[in-house]
Amino acid sequence: MKHAAFALAGVALSLSLAWSSAQAAALRVAADPVPHAEILNYIKKIDPKLDLQVVELTSGANANELLANGDVDANYFQHVPYLKDQEKALGKTFAVAATVHIEPLGIYSHKYKDFKSLPNNATVAVPNNATNLSRALFLLQAQGLIKLNSKFTDPATTLATPKDIADNPKHLKILEIESPQIPRSLDDVDLAVINGNYALEAGLTPAKDALGLESASHNPYANILVTNPQLANDPRIKELAKDLTSPQVAEFIRKQYNGSVIPVAPQS
Repeated sequence: MKHAAFALAGVALSLSLAWSSAQAAALRVAADPVPHAEILNYIKKIDPKLDLQVVELTSGANANELLANGDVDANYFQHVPYLKDQEKALGKTFAVAATVHIEPLGIYSHKYKDFKSLPNNATVAVPNNATNLSRALFLLQAQGLIKLNSKFTDPATTLATPKDIADNPKHLKILEIESPQIPRSLDDVDLAVINGNYALEAGLTPAKDALGLESASHNPYANILVTNPQLANDPRIKELAKDLTSPQVAEFIRKQYNGSVIPVAPQS
């Protein structure tokens, strides 16, 4: 009995040490430099007890592959439609730990100040990944530049491609480019549809510089904190999720980005 008791005590001690070790280990989170890494670095200041290691993504890095391979513990850079597309592509299932902010997609131009002056056969650069390509087409439709086939009613659940454009009165030429490269194309195209984070990195202010901006109301493209299912209840993930959705971080986002990045919660 004594041997059994000692054995059980040893198991309990091992589990306790393993749990303490997990709590003590740095939480590695992959993030785009702007605004995601900036927001995480702010959290490092206000919550120093959370040992947060921010892994800034470089061009070409796939943060979901890093997460699937265990190279990071979480990532913070994407919205749910993109995540679902990635899960299909990678054959993996991830867990959403927090819904944080919206980066409204915008339409920009170095050549024209409004859509009325846009000529026929103008070239429009759009993201080349499936979800953001569809998102860009829905935005062009919202601005009255194109009309999609009538079956495309919900941007969160239906993915449109240029083949699904039913009406194109200005005969716009849709040019698909990798999202991070689109800001560099502004001098070469007539319009460019740019993700909020890449616009900010390029020195653009979406709320001021965009000719057309995605509505934040009922927007299905809120950026999320994502982890592996086995880490969904990890206390470090829970702590980071709480921080990311706190009033203090929401206020930081509002002040730092002046409407170009919009916190989802809290609303006030």
